Amino acid sequence: MPEDDWMVDQFEAHRAHLRTVAYRMLGSADEADDAVQEAWFRLNRSDASEIENLGGWLTTVVGRVSLDMLRSRASRREDPAGAEPPDPASAAASPAGGQPEHEAVLADTVGSALLVVLDTLTPAERLAFVLHDLFAVPFEEIGAIVGRSPNAAKQLASRARRKVQGRDAAPDADPARRREVVDAFLAASRGGDFDALVALLDPDVVLVADATAVGMGSPEETRGAAAVAGTFSGRAQAAQPALVDGTPGVVWAVRGRPRVVWDFTIEDGKVVHIDMLAAGETLDDLDLTILEG
Repeated sequence: MPEDDWMVDQFEAHRAHLRTVAYRMLGSADEADDAVQEAWFRLNRSDASEIENLGGWLTTVVGRVSLDMLRSRASRREDPAGAEPPDPASAAASPAGGQPEHEAVLADTVGSALLVVLDTLTPAERLAFVLHDLFAVPFEEIGAIVGRSPNAAKQLASRARRKVQGRDAAPDADPARRREVVDAFLAASRGGDFDALVALLDPDVVLVADATAVGMGSPEETRGAAAVAGTFSGRAQAAQPALVDGTPGVVWAVRGRPRVVWDFTIEDGKVVHIDMLAAGETLDDLDLTILEG
């Protein structure tokens, strides 16, 4: 079989799955078709012989394309095409893609109520939840798509899950205590109190910088309480406390525009992980509220 025919056959074998992934991400059959078509174009521009897991590769590409579409939609402050999610009955008659039976399948697998809830998530939260919880994509791959560490991608999915389940906070989370830890961390950083910083950090804490932050001179990864404390001690003079996707964190902003965000993971009163985020698209995805302090 000619290579081109083989590639077409392989892609067609994954098309229904890819349309379901895109539809859950976008809530629009037409946009889902566009995302799948873009995945085909990208496959044609790639060396398929070097792709070990074609299904996984295509799922990741469709996720990345869908994320870009969600970001573009948010930047335009527009509702998705066909803002009212289709119900199963109306979807079966949809002409999108010329295959109404596929629309019926999509409607069966994506309830209208779920689409409404998914529309309340940030683009990155939606991608993390859909790809991980619904399609079992590893957090390592999700993190690469959204420009964050695997731990941050796990946080995104967790926050999205709580929203989908109608809970604003994890049952074992104390927002006031988390705010106290971040405020104490920020004060110790500004004051150069190395010992106080170490006391607030888990011994195995990890600080991970995204690619943009690395380009600004930060190491990609810093491990251990002493090393992380040394990174922050005597600094953060211009940083401010903030809510990052609803949880306490720290932001450095210039004339009101965020330049760098530090997203904290706190367990049992200790900081166990910090993501340093500076990529513009990542910052635009955040639900960010700068606080007094």
